[in-house]
Amino acid sequence: MIAPQTFESDIKDINLAPQGKKRIEWAEREMPVLRLIRERFDREKPLSGIRVVACAHVTTETANLVRALQAGGAETVLIASNPLSTQDDVAASLVSDWGIAVYAIKGESTDTYNRHLRIALDFQPEIIIDDGSDVVATLIKERGEQAKRVMGTTEETTTGIVRLRAMEAAGVLIFPSIAVNNAQTKHFFDNRYGTGQSTLDGIIRATNILLAGRSLVVVGYGWCGKGVALRARGMGANVIVTEVDPIKAVEAVMDGFRVMPIKEAAPLGDIFVTVTGNRHVIDREHFETMKDGAIVCNSGHFDLELNLVALQEISRQPAQLRSFVEEYVLKDSAKRIIVLGEGRLINLAAAEGHPASVMDMSFANQALSVEYLVKNRSALPQGVHMLPQEVDTEIAGLKLKALGINIDTLTSEQIEYLSSWETGT
Repeated sequence: MIAPQTFESDIKDINLAPQGKKRIEWAEREMPVLRLIRERFDREKPLSGIRVVACAHVTTETANLVRALQAGGAETVLIASNPLSTQDDVAASLVSDWGIAVYAIKGESTDTYNRHLRIALDFQPEIIIDDGSDVVATLIKERGEQAKRVMGTTEETTTGIVRLRAMEAAGVLIFPSIAVNNAQTKHFFDNRYGTGQSTLDGIIRATNILLAGRSLVVVGYGWCGKGVALRARGMGANVIVTEVDPIKAVEAVMDGFRVMPIKEAAPLGDIFVTVTGNRHVIDREHFETMKDGAIVCNSGHFDLELNLVALQEISRQPAQLRSFVEEYVLKDSAKRIIVLGEGRLINLAAAEGHPASVMDMSFANQALSVEYLVKNRSALPQGVHMLPQEVDTEIAGLKLKALGINIDTLTSEQIEYLSSWETGT
């Protein structure tokens, strides 16, 4: 076994720690499920001595996840999964108040991000919490021998799970990975309610525009797209949905939205939000037919959902109008296209990401997934796995308890009826 290096940190300013601690503790008030898990972890120490690398958005909610892992006995290194999502005061507090090694600076370059990623791998993690599978992909491509010593990984995003399944199909995923994003208490709530609210929050903070009466195009009608469309309609926007999946397209129609190809939607939209997890879903041809002043942003995952290279090629040098607001002027027509948050996640670039109460369930899934990997380290085969249904149900039950809500339970007669084939109608 190769011993991990001793780690310091790379953050913006340690003096921001007092404000960060206040914000972390404020978020904790809205995260009762994760707090209960942290308290149990503190008593039982199920992660004692386990080295964990967490690649995530460095926010107040993530800070509380890392605190739970630390309470469970894990040695943790935290790096940013997105250059614009880091909250520098949170990073400072984690270093100063909890002694967590953090490598994250808001606005860090791609080179810095990649350097931080490799520093994290130098820690010789036994478990990786990933957000987009960059850490896992780099590990497999560059450090095959080290990959053999990994106990398992957890993945937070749809994009990351797509990459993991591709690795599995290629036969290179040599350890188990828990698809946290696919847990019902994650994607039903985090993706729909969290992304729905925080995306519009980011757009409004960046631009201060009125959504009512504007045509807003949602590119992709997965759980994130459903949330954005629902909230945008609630604020008075005229919502158009574009999709490639016939089933999701039918669902969008049945939900009362206009559905059409992005090529047809491009000239109609005032605001465009991509939530697909795919690349170049808004491309050169779409930028060229958009209205003057059209606003474009991404709330999917990587910034490549927007073909910004193509936009740069057909535009003059972009001008910074406000924080996180860049204006591109097309060379041919002098038409203006507004890009928010450099095409990165607008809810984290210009706002604070998902509310803590919804991340409470998402990060409860992460914490319990790490524990599950440790407890089943020799039993789980390589490949992508779901977290057991009973854990999902446990998280939902804890959330209801925290909300002070009671629900019915099945009677013995009802349980017998549901489990019997002999009893008819």
